[in-house]
Amino acid sequence: MKTQEDVFKFLQQIMVEMFDLSPDHIIPSATLNTDLDIDSIDAVDLMVRLREITGKRINPEDFKNARTIQDVVDTVQRITAA
Repeated sequence: MKTQEDVFKFLQQIMVEMFDLSPDHIIPSATLNTDLDIDSIDAVDLMVRLREITGKRINPEDFKNARTIQDVVDTVQRITAA
């Protein structure tokens, strides 16, 4: 995953599959908790899935401050680039 757009599309696809969300609702500015109803358990499930797919170790600390889809995209891009 090279670009922000690649990471976003990848994340969008995973979230549609995992949480049965409409792709139209998964936009960069969408907040995980308020807009998408992603709770802390869902966030852990998402981290596990991202680790399986990226092959990278993901620490909960990496996502501690993630509030929006864009925050998650930025974090995934940083982790996969390392």
